[in-house]
Amino acid sequence: MTTPSEPELSTIMSERRQLINLAYRLLGSLADAEDAVQETYARWYAMPPAARAGIGSPGAWLTRVAGRICLDLLGSARARRERYVGEWIPEPLPDPADDPADRVTLDESVSMAFLVVLESMTPAERVAFILHDVFRYPFAEVAEIVGRTPAACRQLASSARRRIGAAHVPAAPPPRQAGLVRDFKKAWEAKDVQALVVLLDPDVTAVADGGGLVPARLDPVHGDDLVARYMVSIASRTAGLTLLERSVNGRPGLAAEHEGAIVLVMAFDVEDDRIKRIWAVRNPEKLRPWTLS
Repeated sequence: MTTPSEPELSTIMSERRQLINLAYRLLGSLADAEDAVQETYARWYAMPPAARAGIGSPGAWLTRVAGRICLDLLGSARARRERYVGEWIPEPLPDPADDPADRVTLDESVSMAFLVVLESMTPAERVAFILHDVFRYPFAEVAEIVGRTPAACRQLASSARRRIGAAHVPAAPPPRQAGLVRDFKKAWEAKDVQALVVLLDPDVTAVADGGGLVPARLDPVHGDDLVARYMVSIASRTAGLTLLERSVNGRPGLAAEHEGAIVLVMAFDVEDDRIKRIWAVRNPEKLRPWTLS
């Protein structure tokens, strides 16, 4: 009887990018996603070689384990975020061309607006929805990860889908988004409150995330005039700030550089040719990919 050979290292490691893509969408944090994938591989190599050789689909095994790890992390993350200083914003990602690791494929499912809606879901809803609707795993496989029946997972994904649908507004064409962000940059650099107001939706919301590590407003700012004045106050308080047009999670955004380091990344949501939402990430732990690139 022939003993099955252990999967090649290259075969196992070729799954890494897929696992990072999955874990980032589930966790909203590249650092946490990398930790989850590292733990997944640790569990793989903790098994005896004969056990590894007996697994017919290493990719499916790795996905199942990574999904369970992320599900557990999402449960504990809720408790951590209740203690988080200020607002928690998902970790922004630079354009793959700026990221030498080229780790996360940027599409609609990693836009900042999409990730923020995912944060409103229960861990089980989020895992069922991402695995089924984004990565196209059948509910029978999703059920093994979530620990519920396929019918229950179908209901979880349906509930998550309704949340997405209720919050979703068709995105403006990329050139229009880029133009609005460029005009926002110019008005911000000029400290022109009225020029900013023209670009903002009357009900615009701006949210900042400093994580308690750097100064940042703890509560969201609402309304075009208040947001415009808030942005001008930031520019007035920080001398030597250089604004750069950058792709943020696949959408036009801005990065602010101070003394050679990226200190702020801003993502935007555009509705009806106006900026509806602004997410400003200042937490240096979430800017690590930008520092590396």
